[in-house]
Amino acid sequence: MPGNIFLYQLAFRHKSASNQTIKEFKVSNERLEYLGDAILSAVVADYLFKKFPTKNEGFLTEMRARIVSRASLNKLSQKLGFEQLLQYSFDHRMRYKSLGGDAFEAFIGALYLDKGYARSYKIIINQIFKLHINLESLEHTEFNFKSRLLEWSQKEKKHVDFNVTESGESHNRLYEVQVRIENKDYGKASDFSIKGATQLASEKTWHILFGDPEVSDDSK
Repeated sequence: MPGNIFLYQLAFRHKSASNQTIKEFKVSNERLEYLGDAILSAVVADYLFKKFPTKNEGFLTEMRARIVSRASLNKLSQKLGFEQLLQYSFDHRMRYKSLGGDAFEAFIGALYLDKGYARSYKIIINQIFKLHINLESLEHTEFNFKSRLLEWSQKEKKHVDFNVTESGESHNRLYEVQVRIENKDYGKASDFSIKGATQLASEKTWHILFGDPEVSDDSK
């Protein structure tokens, strides 16, 4: 049972539907989304590390990127019925095609604040991932948004940069990647590996450029 129902209500409130402000800051799910993104990344990393004890770092990083990709989280949100709970302006639906995935991350943030890490871990793994994510299928689905972005940039003769910044201690380094195209900022993401952050930032950029980043057959 939820302890703080307000957190979960806030998790489904998009900024386009927020009328409440605190010091000119719109009260929405954006801060919870930020927190949930970090918690989700840590949970998935831990789960995959234990699930695949003989796989190398590259495999684990790629699998984590696939699980937490915007396309994957959008689908999870649909399966769980989260999109029926979303509060948003209908004028923004086409503009923000990742509403479901964003709300899923915000829900994880709310869950963490309400239940703590250990309880949240069990809920995420046992009641969400094991029921709704097919790891075997995901393992054999190929989508590399960085490669797709670079292929597009070469075809369109656009210059793409992946600017990396680091923070945290050496044993717990966090990497943030900002994608820039023709000196204009696009997707930005953080992860505990440069490869993971680059893939997530590339996916967000692909979404900004072309809409919902579903994997097509020609990307396999």
